[in-house]
Amino acid sequence: MHIDLPEKRYYSIGEVADAFEVNTSLIRFWEKEFDVLKPKKNAKGNRKFTPQDIKNLQLIYHLVKERGFTLEGAKLHLKEDKSKTLSTFDVIQKLEKVKAELIKIKNQL
Repeated sequence: MHIDLPEKRYYSIGEVADAFEVNTSLIRFWEKEFDVLKPKKNAKGNRKFTPQDIKNLQLIYHLVKERGFTLEGAKLHLKEDKSKTLSTFDVIQKLEKVKAELIKIKNQL
């Protein structure tokens, strides 16, 4: 899944949920379940997600939603094989960007 967010220092939970096409409750649930998600909270308690949080969310989304991992399986996978998972995920992300560009070029022909 390619996430299209403008480049910013922080993203609100609504922006994140919209980008992933999920409910904010799922983002809050994943925040509780996965230690790698640590959004900052302002004085009102609103979550502010960093670009690193977004990358971690993409990885969790990929494992759980696209590859069908259970939450426990995803947690274990992240702990044991995080560097391998990240490099594979980065390759997938780059290939998806190339594919999107090729489709765009094709549609312009």
